[in-house]
Amino acid sequence: MKAVRVHGFNAEPVLEEVADPVARPGRTIVRMEAATVGHIDRTVWRGSFLRHPPLPYTPGVEAAGVVVASDRHSIGQRVWLRGSGLGTLFDGTWCELVEAPDEALGLLPDGVAMTLGAAFFSPCTSAWVALHDVAKLQPGEEVLVSGASGAVGSLVMQLASDLGCVATPVDPNAEAPPVASADLLIDTVGGDILSKVLPAVRPGGRAVLIGYTAGPTLQLDIAHFLQRDVALLPLNMFRRESAGRAAAPELLARLADGRLHLDVRPFALADAARALDWIAQRGHRGRAVLVARP
Repeated sequence: MKAVRVHGFNAEPVLEEVADPVARPGRTIVRMEAATVGHIDRTVWRGSFLRHPPLPYTPGVEAAGVVVASDRHSIGQRVWLRGSGLGTLFDGTWCELVEAPDEALGLLPDGVAMTLGAAFFSPCTSAWVALHDVAKLQPGEEVLVSGASGAVGSLVMQLASDLGCVATPVDPNAEAPPVASADLLIDTVGGDILSKVLPAVRPGGRAVLIGYTAGPTLQLDIAHFLQRDVALLPLNMFRRESAGRAAAPELLARLADGRLHLDVRPFALADAARALDWIAQRGHRGRAVLVARP
């Protein structure tokens, strides 16, 4: 089979012929139809993640496809794949046949395209858990969203609006200082933008921190911050994986009937390096997905 392989951290991924996986207990083999290229994949590829597979390795923590061999799952079943060490502890999903732990699979409804099935989990569950589990958003609250054009930010906007809240995107280029008017800030970019927008949260409000594409550091005037009493709440989806999996069926149902929308951009399996570059560009929209058959 064909698989994308990485032979050194930060080295360009290459498409190679490798041996087909062999069925074994506790593992399922899935014919990959689509595999996501995300920021976790990029972090592992750069050697900056806490864990990584031994080199050379096949990246990819998410995918969707059809079961071809399994003791637990039905042959021919449409599935999505995520977690359980895929692409972080051992070879991942950027290949024609994915060998995954049985527990990494979830059922993919017929009404959801494979590209969406591969791409939905990280942004959709992050948005859902940030709003419901971390922020405990209530109907009628006012929400600011940084990075609203990105995958997670756009889903936060949609889910908050569905809950009866007023969701407003942050303008990172606004020159005037923000007026304290929001009950909640969902920040997906971090850095200077977070520092600039944080004062827009009302005293006693909260801010959920999801990403840091604009920078990993935050400068605070501690005295001013303490007076405002705004809660900074980090979202760690590795710790909240079970909450994300519990929300997955509802999120997939919303994607299937159009209540939720997520942009995806397909790339050929051989173009994995180009997809990694694309997701690093500020302002890109949606998620990059490698497809087995362009």
